[in-house]
Amino acid sequence: MFLSALILAAAGEELSLPPPHGHLPHAHTHAPGETDETHGPVLLQATYTAELIGNASGGVKRGTRYLDNFDLVFEADMEALVGWHGAQVHVYGLYNNGRSISGLVGDTQAVSNIESGTSALRLYEAWVDQKLGEHASLRVGLYDLNSEFDALDAAGLFVSSPHGIGTDFAQSGQNGPSIFPSTSLATRLAVSPAEGWTVRAAVLDGVPGNPAYPGRTAVKLGHGDGALLVGEVEAPLGGGKLLLGHWRYTAYFERNDGTAPGDGNAGTYVRAEVPLIERSGRKVDAFARLGTASGRYNMFDRFASGGLKFSGWVPGREEDEFGIAFAAAFTSDSWRAATGASSSEVAVEATYRAQVASWLAVQPNIHYVHRPSADRTIADALVIGLRAEASFSLFGF
Repeated sequence: MFLSALILAAAGEELSLPPPHGHLPHAHTHAPGETDETHGPVLLQATYTAELIGNASGGVKRGTRYLDNFDLVFEADMEALVGWHGAQVHVYGLYNNGRSISGLVGDTQAVSNIESGTSALRLYEAWVDQKLGEHASLRVGLYDLNSEFDALDAAGLFVSSPHGIGTDFAQSGQNGPSIFPSTSLATRLAVSPAEGWTVRAAVLDGVPGNPAYPGRTAVKLGHGDGALLVGEVEAPLGGGKLLLGHWRYTAYFERNDGTAPGDGNAGTYVRAEVPLIERSGRKVDAFARLGTASGRYNMFDRFASGGLKFSGWVPGREEDEFGIAFAAAFTSDSWRAATGASSSEVAVEATYRAQVASWLAVQPNIHYVHRPSADRTIADALVIGLRAEASFSLFGF
């Protein structure tokens, strides 16, 4: 019955494109030189995510959509394979069917983190990571910055986009930062001076892909694109971790009020996760995030999110997880003056992830979106979804 519903939903019409948003890769990554003794130096992993999700009330229009996402990841420990000391190669292919649930909901933050807005098969990442001594590494190539920056384990349970990367950061740039579904060339340096501490810095092409051809993997340097500069410090915090990050574009941007373009499109975020309860196999993790962005260039200039994740609380189903989270994006003064928008879009998500087999997880989820896109004319939306994720790995060849 579930498969039949997915097939029927796939025949639905495609609506407007969603904003860029974050997506955390499914692949497990070994550090260079740390080969898995059981599986060998090579990893090939395929993951298919199917999602039936519908707008039950409010929003722009009621309806159901079938979204999908196919990841194919290849990783190789070059030290184990060919003696290239401390080197790792990572290649990531991505397919999405391009359906849109945000076109029905009318939201900006995106209730599904696998919505791409464009049907495409593309090269998503292709990088080489080189260890520099015992505590540093340099990564160069096509790179998803959200795979390392602005990412928390606990928040990764949720299917809505702002828990992958904050909306303040995700909205930025001419084509978003280098995140799902379009990535750019980058150089990333990471240094881990002590246990639990990591300092990351990256320089990325300021415009990922080609906005005129969103379905293609494209690398276009120059043309006034500028660069995106990102820095982040990760520190231990009560059994969890604390992130402090800052980002800035070097290019000039149009202002919300229509005056001459200017520079200084930048933002700062702080993010943390800590275990609240951890006993007898049961665990509760709390997470929170605050962020800012330049209000004269962006729709939202402040962002806040947080939530709780519960693990091991269902008898006989120790691998299952469930949680509740919220994400609130607040419009800037200049955006409200130019558009008449309300003060914010607020989204709440509750979800349960059931690991029904070693290779299969099923995840029902429900969302309530207050003032989608901060538009006074769009009614609050209730969204209900069911996601299934199948993942297969082949090692050791």
